[in-house]
Amino acid sequence: MGDLILSFPLFLWLERTYPGHPIWVVAEENFFRPLMPLSPKVTYFPWAGLGFLRKEKYELIINLSIREQAASLAGELGAEAKFGPVTDSEGTVRILGDWQLYRASVVQNNRHNRFHWADLNALDCIPLSRISKTSWSDPRTLQGESGRIGLFLGASEESKRPGVEFWAKLCSEILGRGMKPVLFGGPLDKGLGADVARTFGGPVLDMTGKLNLGELAAVGQSLQLFITPDTGPMHLAAWSGLKVLNLSMGNVNPWETGPYQNDHYVLRSTMSCALGCWTCVRDRLHCHDPFTPSRIATVAKSMIRDDRAALHKTNLPGLRLYSSSRSASGVYNLLHISGRSAEAGDRLGQFWQEFFGMAFGLWDSRGADKIWAEVIEQQPLLARKMCFHLPRFGKEFSKGLAKSASLSETFWNSCPLILRQFAGYIHLLLQNNDYDRASWIKVLSLYERLAAIVSEK
Repeated sequence: MGDLILSFPLFLWLERTYPGHPIWVVAEENFFRPLMPLSPKVTYFPWAGLGFLRKEKYELIINLSIREQAASLAGELGAEAKFGPVTDSEGTVRILGDWQLYRASVVQNNRHNRFHWADLNALDCIPLSRISKTSWSDPRTLQGESGRIGLFLGASEESKRPGVEFWAKLCSEILGRGMKPVLFGGPLDKGLGADVARTFGGPVLDMTGKLNLGELAAVGQSLQLFITPDTGPMHLAAWSGLKVLNLSMGNVNPWETGPYQNDHYVLRSTMSCALGCWTCVRDRLHCHDPFTPSRIATVAKSMIRDDRAALHKTNLPGLRLYSSSRSASGVYNLLHISGRSAEAGDRLGQFWQEFFGMAFGLWDSRGADKIWAEVIEQQPLLARKMCFHLPRFGKEFSKGLAKSASLSETFWNSCPLILRQFAGYIHLLLQNNDYDRASWIKVLSLYERLAAIVSEK
């Protein structure tokens, strides 16, 4: 559901880029049916409706799914242009489009990715100028400080959400600050809602499992704030203008899946492993520890007052507070509000964002040059490490071009973390093109452009 809602901006941009063209979307009916009243005006088809789709030819096909069935359909249908995974005439899945290939390359390799899924969905086929000029409505700020605060309890994985004790204590903290907690969740969260209400023992409205998505969006109009893990209803709330505080915990990356519209808030652990966490391999979820109910309630109170000065001053040991915004170039950005910054990780993330944007024609090299100059000045050890490892890439790539050799299967994930964003992309690029000469030439070109920027000058 969350992936479908994050495709809504693409639907709007397609409508504006191809005026008068019908936009057809194939999706799971149990996901799109309840979202239709809130969705941009597109025509949805369930998988059972493929017979009708096969009768038509298309100007553009975009496959955002990882399912083999979706790649087969994208390959079978005729179109002037295609992006995403597509099965070719020999039965091999090829990923078409620079940005779709980049998105695939950050699977288990997203530590320094700073591109949001909603932007990555669109960048192969929508001009950046259209994306950057899109205005999203500000989230609502309701008057008064004693209104209802929605708490969405569930998430697709247990690691992505707090437990019963946390939610119960947060209810108490919210009530103690003069606000009224309301529990929300899907049908599978009814037991969780009952446990939270029982553990809290105070006055709380439990709406878990009682509302469909349309009703949730409607009820949300009366809430002052929605506190939620990274989950589909979070994106629904942000899309509908309900102010969101995202508790970004576990194996999620808010740069990729945080609330997309502007001026929502994200709390994330300062632990180094929380940068682009894909799967936790530690003994337990240490990143949950700094999320204490009193801190969350304090941030919530400042948010409903719309008091950004107070948010900047909030002491959040072990946490960073961000607000969703847009970068100068117009793509998604998380603006650091309070808590200890992650200078090395943030700067490397910014660098790779600027580099790939330059490599794929979104902008020139000035942004990457500027950030690399800052790395040299402020983090010279990091700069030297990058300059030490990079020449090894050049030797291996030259050898690959000369001998048409394949890289080892462990190439990308055995590279140093500082270069893994680059290594992951070029490794997938070569695999996607069967290591043909054209792909090796492209890899060497990308390497030369990177080497021209990265130096200790």
